[in-house]
Amino acid sequence: MPKIAAFKTPSYEPLPHNGVVAYFSMEIAINPGMPTYSGGLGVLAGDTLRSAADLNTPLVAFSLLHRKGYFRQHLDEHGIQTEDIQPWVVEDFCTEETPRITVNIEDRIVTVRAWRYEMVGRSGHVIPIYLLDTDIPENSPWDRTLTDHLYGGDSNYRLQQEIVLGMGGVRMLHALGQRVNVYHMNEGHAAFLTLALLESQLGGGPLNRVSPVDIEAVRKQCVFTTHTPVPAGHDRFSIEQSIRILGGERTARLESLGCCHEGMLNMTYVALRFSRYCNGVALQHGNVSRAMFPEYRVDAITNGVHAPTWVSPQFQDLFDRSIDHWRRDNLFLRNAIEVPLEEVIRAHAQAKETLLAEVASRTGLVLNPKVLTLGFARRAATYKRADLLFTHPERLVEIAKAAGGLQILYAGKAHPQDFPGKEIIHQVIEKAHEISGADLRIVYLENYDWDLGALLTAGVDVWVNTPRRPYEASGTSGMKAALNGVPSLSILDGWWIEGCLEGFTGWAIEDGADDIAEADNLYAKLENSVVALYNRGAEAWGKLMRTTIAYNGSFFNTNRMVKQYIRNAYYPMSLLPLSEVEEEVAAK
Repeated sequence: MPKIAAFKTPSYEPLPHNGVVAYFSMEIAINPGMPTYSGGLGVLAGDTLRSAADLNTPLVAFSLLHRKGYFRQHLDEHGIQTEDIQPWVVEDFCTEETPRITVNIEDRIVTVRAWRYEMVGRSGHVIPIYLLDTDIPENSPWDRTLTDHLYGGDSNYRLQQEIVLGMGGVRMLHALGQRVNVYHMNEGHAAFLTLALLESQLGGGPLNRVSPVDIEAVRKQCVFTTHTPVPAGHDRFSIEQSIRILGGERTARLESLGCCHEGMLNMTYVALRFSRYCNGVALQHGNVSRAMFPEYRVDAITNGVHAPTWVSPQFQDLFDRSIDHWRRDNLFLRNAIEVPLEEVIRAHAQAKETLLAEVASRTGLVLNPKVLTLGFARRAATYKRADLLFTHPERLVEIAKAAGGLQILYAGKAHPQDFPGKEIIHQVIEKAHEISGADLRIVYLENYDWDLGALLTAGVDVWVNTPRRPYEASGTSGMKAALNGVPSLSILDGWWIEGCLEGFTGWAIEDGADDIAEADNLYAKLENSVVALYNRGAEAWGKLMRTTIAYNGSFFNTNRMVKQYIRNAYYPMSLLPLSEVEEEVAAK
């Protein structure tokens, strides 16, 4: 077993407060009662802000209100997904701000207001989150709906929303009197903020007078995080759409500045063109992004999760008793290696019982807490291959019998317009009906959200992930599981390339020539490594849980990630002694 040193000495260094960072994201998981997120991107954004608040980072955030949410998922007995809106009472969570700003959309003047939510850190530091809203009487009935639905409507609706977010957000910042010197675009949805900054730099002058000096003035203020390793996943709009909705002069200027690709306005290229720093969200994703955009420098900062949010109550209590300072500095979770084994085993058993009680409440099915339980929960997209486990269903049944039983919990939504993703859900549920029996129990839980995600990542025994390489930019659900001592069984893609220590944090599914070969590798690893270790008893499995927390939980968190953004993206000169940093800021 690799040696791991206990972490004894507090290592807190104050973060330099050189100005305010404005963080822009189309979705943010702010509060479980606010359906302002769809999945991984929004949860990452929320966790980023929670850690930024914990670290007393001077930051403000902008998103859209999403008054009617993403959607509530319903699944019938055959796995057919239908959707309902998720209205929520804005006033229960947010306070309306006084300023109003306007943006021009399709030659219409659209008025925008903002609602403020206060994200409070562990020491009381507040990060304001401003949610932009067009549902006000000054606007037309159509324009009042522009901030209703997250990822709703067609590409015209999406382009209009991105104008509200990017250009409206910058104007609202100014109206609120916020002084900002770094703008962080979390994915390309917010890239129009660069256009607003450029127009501000020109003082309202015509865009055809923009100079390299003006462009550099905008670039110095902007950083960009890309999350998408698939070219088709980047937001693109036709030139006709852009001229009609954004405007002819703006479209012509963006086109002349290299922001179009293959005859379309590409939001990733807009962000890249106007950013001084860009990063992918895992080391492998950085490599993929550099190959996709060879003319730009792309760094890598691996994602994380907010530990206090995703650690189960049982493990929080254990860590509070056993690991000093873990909430302030998650690196202290390395000391999990010294936590008594029986306490780790007990904490996970309690989290598993809580999960299975929720399963019983939702479905009426009573599962066995002694049986090996796998979890697979994520957005239902074809590249994530939720059905890979069923490639040879008879093999899965055989493994379940040899294991003395096997339970698999599924969850995940497909976007309302993603019909192949919906078909994946249908196929998984139909196959589950066919092969479930005394030894193998398969359950698909509907309406995967924040609360269910927390129960699953804490309560299953193994977290399974089977993306088709190299389409997993990072992934964060396995990081949440690791914080709770749950190892991963995963394809080596995204974060797992960095996190996998075979037999100590989980297991790698070996690459294969095709899906069938990788399914065979999955079955072999499940049978020969996972089941074999589980059947050795609680002590052997408990040691695995403990090393999973110590190695992966201590690193794959937003406490570490936000510090990397501060030092590498926001204020790279903070690597200098603080006095030199202050001199640099004063000189500007």
